[in-house]
Amino acid sequence: MSLVRDAMVPEPAALATDATAQDAGRLLARPEVRAVFVCDEGRLTGVVTRKTLVREVVAPGRDPKTTPLGEIAEEPLYTIDSSEQLDEAFQFLEEHDAERVPVTDGGRLVGVLSRSVLQRRMAEDEPVPETPGGL
Repeated sequence: MSLVRDAMVPEPAALATDATAQDAGRLLARPEVRAVFVCDEGRLTGVVTRKTLVREVVAPGRDPKTTPLGEIAEEPLYTIDSSEQLDEAFQFLEEHDAERVPVTDGGRLVGVLSRSVLQRRMAEDEPVPETPGGL
């Protein structure tokens, strides 16, 4: 079976802790970006979503141009190591009902694992059953 590093999406949207909420908002405005990972010298320190921006910046009236992500980022609920087996990673995602999880290698952010991508990957790895009569 393959490893998480073989199925992850490399180089997910990430910003430094001193980037601003406005920087994160620009990335989150793209429909394919659901979360921005916040890193300190490559080490994952938090996650910012649209909900985070509303709750931590918009609702309290903070200035998005001056609010650093390090102050508003939420700790990631889960991470998964790049060397984990894919079947174990899939079970983990299912048990925790997680759609996507940041992938780390020694604490450094290296990718993101999506449940839908993982399901497709695992389906591709399954052997095709032989048809009767050799057809």
